Amino acid sequence: MKTIIYEDPKACRLVWEKMWPVKGLFDLWQVRSCFHDSFSRPLRFIVVEDKKKLAGFLALSWDEQEKKYVQFPGETWHGKTWLEQNRVIASTPAVLQALLDAVPGSLSLRYLNWSPLLDFTGLTKIDEIGYLFYPGLYDFDFENYWLSFSGKSRKKLKSDLKRFEPGAVTYRFNRHEDLDLMFRMNLEAFGEDSYFSDALFHQSFDSLATFLEKMGMLRTTTIMVGGRVAAVDMGAIWKNSYTLLAGGTHPEFPGIAKLINLHHMEWSCSQKFDTVDFLCGNFNWKERFHLTPRPLYELSLDRDAAGYGRTRIHESRVVCA
Repeated sequence: MKTIIYEDPKACRLVWEKMWPVKGLFDLWQVRSCFHDSFSRPLRFIVVEDKKKLAGFLALSWDEQEKKYVQFPGETWHGKTWLEQNRVIASTPAVLQALLDAVPGSLSLRYLNWSPLLDFTGLTKIDEIGYLFYPGLYDFDFENYWLSFSGKSRKKLKSDLKRFEPGAVTYRFNRHEDLDLMFRMNLEAFGEDSYFSDALFHQSFDSLATFLEKMGMLRTTTIMVGGRVAAVDMGAIWKNSYTLLAGGTHPEFPGIAKLINLHHMEWSCSQKFDTVDFLCGNFNWKERFHLTPRPLYELSLDRDAAGYGRTRIHESRVVCA
């Protein structure tokens, strides 16, 4: 077994595009580069070859502030990364062991997709719950989705939305300048708890929006009530999936978030998307709106620079050296 370390950004991109499966929006190198270009974390891409065949891959960035390795590109906010659908790629427990042995410090990987190999580490736990909408479950018919709610729930939703007179509500789409309104409303609503209070994170999202727009993948949804902007959402379309990335609402229009989320459901049905990803976040509305939960996982390893605290992986148990 042979372990190879890559740190040069150009070499890292070549390795990423060779080894990382592109199954979703966040698997695209260009998407992650929008964050890497802002945060500029040092890279440590670890590749394991077994009998001269590629067998394992860890794509890491060094977080100097937290003194630990995190998933590339290392876009941290309040000490935690944000991008989802991360992976540890390993063909066997032995390959996974070799990958972990090549990490010269503490490790924290969040939002990992499930893999049976994670069981072998003894280091993983459920991180957060992501939420997906599957239009196909309702035969791509919004009316079927609406009827999946109980009569009581439908009545309450109608009551909540009654304040928005149909004639007063208008929509507009794909106006890049509306993203500035979204950032501002999000900041005004959440203050220091907004991702966009971090200048690097804000800059990354600006770059992401520019890239998505250039590729024809950006969808900006704006709701106006009486001619005033009430809510703006930023989403991305990749292949036949739709991902909602960020949003902002005006405080003078309580309940507007429900209206824009229902719009996403209705539009997704009309487009016959396979999935709509509303990402992680402990918001009660996601369960009330019948989204499908999907747990993502965290792998953490505390270790000093000398390697103390290494974990030995065995087929049936884990032993800490």
